[in-house]
Amino acid sequence: MATTQHTIEVDIPAQTLILKDAKGKELMRTRVSTARNGAGEQDGSEKTPRGEHYIRAKIGAGLPPNAVLISRRPTSEIYSPALRAAFPNRDWILTRILWLCGLEPGKNRFGNVDTMRRYIYIHGCPDEDPMGVPGSRGCVKMRNSELINLFDRVAAGTRVIIKG
Repeated sequence: MATTQHTIEVDIPAQTLILKDAKGKELMRTRVSTARNGAGEQDGSEKTPRGEHYIRAKIGAGLPPNAVLISRRPTSEIYSPALRAAFPNRDWILTRILWLCGLEPGKNRFGNVDTMRRYIYIHGCPDEDPMGVPGSRGCVKMRNSELINLFDRVAAGTRVIIKG
């Protein structure tokens, strides 16, 4: 469980996520995939919101890697290429969810720019999804093993800064 205050930085242009400790020391750096539509805060845009956020909720503790979540609940399915073929239009949210909430009223909180009401997460994805290139519907996608590592190191309330 997280015992120190951490900060997560997501760099949209670089497609990276960095976990830092309270003193700013880098603890983890990984490639991610943010929105294929680019950066933006508007509801319905399928863009990754910028600015200051925090982890509002941690969902999926103890689930196996590749567990499928729909509407923030496990379906009891385990992702496989065959499952993807059976549901080709599904937005694959796997393993764990870090649900983000904006901290900046009018920019990423409240009204039609509210990150939490847009259901913006840091979440796992299929291994064949490319990292380092935009490809999500607004969320920050990570490799499942790296997401489990991050999930186990941070607490609800952890600050998340998304730069774009």
